[in-house]
Amino acid sequence: MNFLKKSSRPSLFWYITEPGRALTELGLTYPYNSFHKTEKMGDGHPVMILPGFMGSKSSTGMLRGFVEKLGYNVYDWGLGRNLGKVEYLDLLVMRLEDIYAENNQRPVSLIGWSLGGVFARQLAKQKPHLVCQVITLGSPFQNITADNNATWMYSVLYAGQKVKDLDKSLLQNFPLPAPVPTTAIYTKEDGIVPWQSCIEAHEDRIHQNVQVRGSHFGLGMNASVFHIIKDRLQFTERNWLPFKPKGVFENLVVYP
Repeated sequence: MNFLKKSSRPSLFWYITEPGRALTELGLTYPYNSFHKTEKMGDGHPVMILPGFMGSKSSTGMLRGFVEKLGYNVYDWGLGRNLGKVEYLDLLVMRLEDIYAENNQRPVSLIGWSLGGVFARQLAKQKPHLVCQVITLGSPFQNITADNNATWMYSVLYAGQKVKDLDKSLLQNFPLPAPVPTTAIYTKEDGIVPWQSCIEAHEDRIHQNVQVRGSHFGLGMNASVFHIIKDRLQFTERNWLPFKPKGVFENLVVYP
């Protein structure tokens, strides 16, 4: 896709309105949860949810609660605050193996918000037989070094170190698709990372991009995102099908 090469830093407007828009999305999710009763439709398979950069267990609390009410065995990523360290990958492999073993060797679905989604895709590449599917929320895996509005946080945290200074082989591997069903959820109103960096370069039988309306900070508490996750988790690696909007709500807020 040509627009992958044309990604640029999100506009100042989307950036400065991120907090307010995220709060609005949070407010709209409560009536969604009330209107769409969360019945236990899940098959009980394990789901691990990974937070975004600088996020912790508390940042994914609402999302974890929603998925748990659906009837899945939900796990936090177990590493505290996400400081963006490459060393997390080895620790996450061990975490994934433990969850897999605890659940009678049932493959684990991975949901990653922002940088958490980048880690989730890498996990699926390293241990595909342990993963049911991957769902990313505004994750810039396509070009993690692209200009974005979070670079300053990384530089402050690591005393001037830049993302592009990471191991080149790892940077080249990030865009490659995982060999498991993957749904990349993104928003063109993202004020933190370029939306073009959050989508699969090529969609196929097991890789799909789904666009929603919303902010980057609000993706983990966005009613549209919750709705898509609810739909996606009912599939396994064996019977996975692409998401197709159906009904008034989905056709209004989702753009596959």
